[in-house]
Amino acid sequence: MIKSAICELLGIRYPVFQGGMAWIADGALAAAVSNGGGLGIIAAGNAPGEYVREQIRIAKEKTDCPIGVNIMLMSPFADEVAQVVVEEKVAVVTTGAGNPSKYMKAWLGAGIKVIPVVASVAMAKLMTRLGAAALIAEGGESGGHVGELTTMVLVPQIVDATNLPVLAAGGIADGRGMAAAFMLGACGVQMGTRFLSAFECSIHPNYKERILKATDLCTMVTGKRLGHPVRSLRTPFAREYSKAEYGGMPDEELEALGAGKLRMAVQDGDAEQGCFLSGQIAAMVKKEQPAADIVREVAEEAEKVLKGAAAWVE
Repeated sequence: MIKSAICELLGIRYPVFQGGMAWIADGALAAAVSNGGGLGIIAAGNAPGEYVREQIRIAKEKTDCPIGVNIMLMSPFADEVAQVVVEEKVAVVTTGAGNPSKYMKAWLGAGIKVIPVVASVAMAKLMTRLGAAALIAEGGESGGHVGELTTMVLVPQIVDATNLPVLAAGGIADGRGMAAAFMLGACGVQMGTRFLSAFECSIHPNYKERILKATDLCTMVTGKRLGHPVRSLRTPFAREYSKAEYGGMPDEELEALGAGKLRMAVQDGDAEQGCFLSGQIAAMVKKEQPAADIVREVAEEAEKVLKGAAAWVE
């Protein structure tokens, strides 16, 4: 069975994290992933602190295994969510869309293992100095907020820049991707899009159907002009937003155009106005299954791939 430093660090069976997908990764999904041997992560997104507290407690009712919370640092509720994770004694905090430096002292003082998502070597070095327990190197193939570098390029550079365990994220949905991540120097993976097909994922059926029917060229990136690019499925809304972004719409109006669109996709399945976040790997997500089966299947396939790798070398 595949085990790595991240398993020992967190007390999990498989080195697999479920990504913190805003309005998607709730307490029920996180608990299912953790019960399956990975690390389930509740997404704070743009939600207020009390919503996050509720989801943490739901997860704790469903599992005794470690769970994490992902905090999107651009959120107007980031300060209160940062305090909630301390009060609720969350095992792990992952962060995205910003720099968590101002919260690190409080989190570390509470015994929380902080594992930031990083998209550059400079951020990896800073987080290492500030006491992060591990890092998630996320390439631009991922869904949601993305950086410039691909996973293939980013991961080995982050591995070389730190002595911390590194997880690879972006463009990973099966054991082949996990095996490749290990070869790049990572000791685990984070997957988001693959878990959209989990039975325990409560997104609208229309959202799941779009993921299961996705093709290789199904995603696009918008929001670069505003400084926070986002990858989503090519939908009428995404195309409308892209035209507005490069058509001279003022920044304030552009920000307003995107407000609430993710929730319209997640909760209402609105095919016209919803924003369906997805990574490029969506075309490889072919079936619905329990979250625990996803975790085990990916790890077992990776083990087989790694054991057979010698066949390619004389």
